[in-house]
Parts: sequence; C-alpha cells; structure tokens
Amino acid sequence: MPDLDDVARWCLALPETTETLTRQGTPGRAWQVGTKKFAWERPFSKADVKRFGDAPVPPGTILALYVEDEGEKQSVLAEGGGFLTIPHLDGYPIVLVELAVVEPARLREALEDAWLAKAPPTLRDRLP
Repeated sequence: MPDLDDVARWCLALPETTETLTRQGTPGRAWQVGTKKFAWERPFSKADVKRFGDAPVPPGTILALYVEDEGEKQSVLAEGGGFLTIPHLDGYPIVLVELAVVEPARLREALEDAWLAKAPPTLRDRLP
C-alpha cells in the first residue's frame, strides 16, 4: 500500500513539480506543477462525514487528484480500486483516492494523469 512519502517521490519525479502545504484549515501536503496544484491530502471534513450517513467512511489517508474533465472522472470512478468521490466534489474534475486500497502502479498512473491535466502544454512534452 502506498503512503504519502511514495506519493511525494512519484510527484517530485515529474518535471517542475514542487511540494507545498495545502491552503485549507487542516495542514497537509500538496504537489503542484508551476503554480497549479494537481494532488493534495484531502481529509474528510465533519460535513463530509455526515453525508456518508450510515455508510462507512473510508479510513486512512485520502488523496485528491485532478482529472482532465468530467468524462475522465466518470471513467476513473467506474474502475474502482480505491477511487471515489463525494457530493462536495460534484461538478469538479477531481477524484479521491484511498491510499490503503489503491494499487501502487494505478496510483502512479493517476498522479501522472493529474500532472498532465494541470501542466502547461510546453511542459507536457518533457514527460518521459
């Protein structure tokens, strides 16, 4: 199971990526290409937890990732394997990832896709 140090290593291997802190009220790690964030820790808020109702709240570290668009979001969610969403993200090209569930190779691919979704076109060509 990957952890945040794995996420950091994979993100920082992408061209012109830096690690920052999230801007939300809860401290966390985030990764950006240039000035655009593409991946970040995304703990569930009290409101998020309440919306789960009687359904179990996924435990462990949750990561948020940008995807290209809503179509890509639906495709990623259909694959399952640790990818999910919450009502708060409806209408946004963002998916959540349960690090305790996702396969490392799939997470690495999703991080690269998130980077591609936010990287400027001139930088995308530098991806190996």
